[in-house]
Amino acid sequence: MTAAKKPAGRAALYTGIGVAAVVAALAAGLAALDEQAATDAGAGAGTAGAGAGPDQPPAAPVTAAGAIDKSRFRQAPALAGIAAYINTAGAEELAAEIDGKVVLYDIWTYSCINCLRTLPHLTAWAEKYADDGLVIVGIHSPEFAFEKDESNVRRAVEKHGIGYPVVMDNDMETWDAFKNRYWPHRFLADHEGYIRYDHIGEGAYPETERVMQGLLAERSAALGAAAVAVADAGPGGAGLVDIEAFEHTRFMTPELYLGYAFAYGRNHLGNAEGFSPGADVEYELPDAAGERRDLFYVGGTWANEEGHMRLVSDAGSIVLRYYAKEVNIVAGGDAEIEVTIDGRPVPERLRGSDVGDAAAPAGSPATVVPVAGHDLYNLVSSDGQAEERILRIDARGPGLAVYTFTFG
Repeated sequence: MTAAKKPAGRAALYTGIGVAAVVAALAAGLAALDEQAATDAGAGAGTAGAGAGPDQPPAAPVTAAGAIDKSRFRQAPALAGIAAYINTAGAEELAAEIDGKVVLYDIWTYSCINCLRTLPHLTAWAEKYADDGLVIVGIHSPEFAFEKDESNVRRAVEKHGIGYPVVMDNDMETWDAFKNRYWPHRFLADHEGYIRYDHIGEGAYPETERVMQGLLAERSAALGAAAVAVADAGPGGAGLVDIEAFEHTRFMTPELYLGYAFAYGRNHLGNAEGFSPGADVEYELPDAAGERRDLFYVGGTWANEEGHMRLVSDAGSIVLRYYAKEVNIVAGGDAEIEVTIDGRPVPERLRGSDVGDAAAPAGSPATVVPVAGHDLYNLVSSDGQAEERILRIDARGPGLAVYTFTFG
């Protein structure tokens, strides 16, 4: 899957598969970050130097005196336009916490499934290396308007067990300062503030951690402190955080947007009525709904909003044929939706983490998913292979807002 253009010219990364991260094994320093390569790298790419192959990246330049020449590196930009601080008292406290530390800046947003899949590694690193001089800063740059709400972000931070500082970049000023275009995107800066490595998307966790260890060792040497133990160079080397990463399906249904502005240029709405920006549209669910893969069909009256569709009528439906092993929906409101797979309740082996055990109304062959607040809800999750299935969602009562479907 590829990066998808946003109305404001931004892009979200929807895969963890891609180019292997290029990592420097530190002798006298790490390989330099090539900013243009980072911009053009594509899915799941990491950059630690220009013109280097994945197996033999160049070392950072070293002066005749043995010091690392950092003239080719750029400094991490200041955090700008921050609307709120979470897990830290504010700008002054965070600046003091960052000063002289190795800092991992993670640009994310809480309804992005790819961002959420990286969090177990980030929280584990924050705990493991805190005493060695690592600080992780989550830069929450919103994709949708509801992600600008501080209470929503605080709830997500608590839900996912994030204990490190998170700053709310509601106007995307810090996003722009990092010259970023993707979610998620992590940047590693050394103790002097120079960006020495970055990675776009999921994955490259061992590579990222080895770079992190190298930068921490570099900091220890500069301070005359005991060096941080560096993991074995091989895959799964000793000393690395051992967390199983999500294994992506090579081919899958692309992300499906229900907001007219986000769907521009990648419209997957199958109804003949199409989008009608700003209007309430009465959609008829066609008999052919679900026949074509990667299209979604809606039934009922839905308000066509910039970032989502909102159910206006007393009942509404969404039908789509997908190919994936995981299905997520970004939705909001206060509702219960009934979900079926191929006309039956979601089978136990496919049941997502947000599928409830409550019974559907009498006579309904559905599984219930409670929607309480704006969030990402996991509907289907399988440890096996991707499958082609027909998903149907039925909602009772107006107010349900649906933003996007994502797959894995």
